[in-house]
Amino acid sequence: MSSFGRVLGVLRTGSQLLRRRTQKITTRKASDGPHIEPQYRAYPQLTKKQKFDSEVISGAMWFWILWHCWHEPEAVLGHYAWPDASAWTDEELGIPADDEE
Repeated sequence: MSSFGRVLGVLRTGSQLLRRRTQKITTRKASDGPHIEPQYRAYPQLTKKQKFDSEVISGAMWFWILWHCWHEPEAVLGHYAWPDASAWTDEELGIPADDEE
């Protein structure tokens, strides 16, 4: 293929790209159902089913958390016995003696 043929190929491709850019861009929706338009600085509109589902899921989550805190408290508090803080000395607590200033 000669250099003239290559130039013609490049020009043909460029002209096709320019023709495609000038075509009208159409938008299509995915279905004929209702579409929620975006609202600036407004909360989204939720359906009753979405509210009910969120209440059920959050209720199940809190049930799970509180059930395991009640039946397995060592998962939160630790597996070992708590030390008796009343048996600690002032030196262990970092309290200076009364005669020091």
